[in-house]
Amino acid sequence: MSEGAPTVAVVGAGAAGLMAALFAARTGADVVLLESTKDGGRKILISGGGRCNILPSVAQPERYVTDSSANTLRKMLRAWPLQEQQAFFEHELDMPLELEEASGKLFPSSHKARDVRDGLVRRVREAGARIWFEARVVDLESSPGGWRIVLAGAPPITVDRVVVATGGLSVPATGSDGKGLQILQALGHEVNATYPALTPLTASPHPHADLAGVSGTVTITAPGARPAFSTTGGFLFTHRGWSGPTVLDASHLAVRGHPDRSRQELLVQWTEHAAPWWDRALREGAGTVRAVLAPHIPKRLADTLLEEAAVPPDTQLSQLQRDPRKTLVAVLTAYALPYTGDEGYRKAEVTGGGVDLGEVASRTMESKRAAGLHLCGEVLDAFGPIGGHNFLWAWSTGRTAGRAAAARP
Repeated sequence: MSEGAPTVAVVGAGAAGLMAALFAARTGADVVLLESTKDGGRKILISGGGRCNILPSVAQPERYVTDSSANTLRKMLRAWPLQEQQAFFEHELDMPLELEEASGKLFPSSHKARDVRDGLVRRVREAGARIWFEARVVDLESSPGGWRIVLAGAPPITVDRVVVATGGLSVPATGSDGKGLQILQALGHEVNATYPALTPLTASPHPHADLAGVSGTVTITAPGARPAFSTTGGFLFTHRGWSGPTVLDASHLAVRGHPDRSRQELLVQWTEHAAPWWDRALREGAGTVRAVLAPHIPKRLADTLLEEAAVPPDTQLSQLQRDPRKTLVAVLTAYALPYTGDEGYRKAEVTGGGVDLGEVASRTMESKRAAGLHLCGEVLDAFGPIGGHNFLWAWSTGRTAGRAAAARP
């Protein structure tokens, strides 16, 4: 840190906040990182079941969801390309990344989530930043030439610039309580309606409770959704409903419904085979219906689907009439998921909605409403699908915000 360097406070030590603090300190600012929990980075710790899905193998900006400008979102992601982020973790944190072929996710090959969190905290400190854990920010107040930060149970501090990386409302057990969104809205920012995203779906009563634990690879589509939606991947029956990457990726459509607030239907194709394939297999095959389904669908699920289609499993294909066959094909390829609710923010991976992207400058993440205030991460109106895309967003926007906040006037 050189004489006359700006003082920067980063609020929130999650993925975006840690990256912002690191790059602000490396750029030369006098940095303090304020975190309400006792250790920070708690969403990093639970990522990938404790393995930490650091990044996707392919950046897919078209799959992000926002009510803001998609073009602005793409600019923010491009500020730190995927390959450069991968190189950062492999060289700066000495964590070679390994591709999980089935999912397209990148994981540290010989490290756990805690190593990722601890490695980032260590680098932040090595860069010269101070970290204040259990420091809860109550309010931000603009002051002449800077910002006054009001803390719970401690004297306020004054800095030149602030980076808000407080996250949203998802997984409140990790410290996300929406306080940052409240503060930003009070400062005049447009906050698009928030909602739980990447969250399991539920049903009450649950028609498939006896299938809990059954899993497979499916395709889910959402008729009438704009833009068109389709996702293929893992699916899991749970005691309360359904989960797995496909359900999580589609959940925001179920949570929000159509623009007129009517229910969004989600259709499940249970195998890789579409309707024409199944129709031909059921017309031209030999043996029983159950025997045709057996190689493609777990037995318990196949029995349930046959029961719902009112087709006895021991029906000979030669005796299967046209109407029952068409019904069964529809059940196998366009099954209407009977959800009635969702797990909400308690199990949501991310928060949908947030500060409109038009409220910040894409090259600096600085607020257009308040000079010296930078925003990054989940507090902004954008989220991506399961598979490291939300870390990609956090790392990129955090780095941009930190570097810009530390830049000399």
